Amino acid sequence: MYQFLVAFVLWLHLFFAIIFIGGSFFIWMVVWPSSFDLTQDEKYRTSIVGTMSKRFALFTNVSVLILISTGLFLAYSIMSSSHGFLGTIGGELLIAKVVAVALAIGIMYYNNLGHTKKIKKMIEEGKMNEVSILRKRAHFLSFVTLGLLVVVTILAAAMQIF
Repeated sequence: MYQFLVAFVLWLHLFFAIIFIGGSFFIWMVVWPSSFDLTQDEKYRTSIVGTMSKRFALFTNVSVLILISTGLFLAYSIMSSSHGFLGTIGGELLIAKVVAVALAIGIMYYNNLGHTKKIKKMIEEGKMNEVSILRKRAHFLSFVTLGLLVVVTILAAAMQIF
C-alpha cells in the first residue's frame, strides 16, 4: 500500500512539474513573442501578456505548493528507505535539486512581485524608457529562472540513475 502511495505522489509531483515548467516555457516561447504579432502598442501588449500571465499565476502558485509538499514527501521516502543516502551521489543530486528549486522559486516570485506592477504603472504613466530597462531586467531574471528549471529537470533525471 505504501508503494502505491509513493507512486501516486510521484505521479502528482511529475504532473505539476509539467504544468509549472511547461507553462513557464509556453509563456516565454509562445505568448510573449506572439504578442508582438498582435500589436505594436506597448500598453495593449502588456495587457495581453499580463492577463495571460495572471491567469497562469494561479496554476503556478498551486503547482509550487503541490511540488514542495510532494517533493518533501518523496525526499523523506527516499531517505528513509536508503541508509546513508546523504553520503551518496543520489543524495548530493537531491541537495543540488533542492537548492536549484529554492533559487528558481525565489527569483520567480521576486521578479513577479517586484517588476510586474511597476512595469504596468510605468506604461500607464508613459515612462517607456524606464519600462524598457525594467523589462530587460525582468526578462533576464525570467530566463535565469527557466535555466534553473532546466537544471532541476536534469538533476531529477540524474537522480533516477544514481
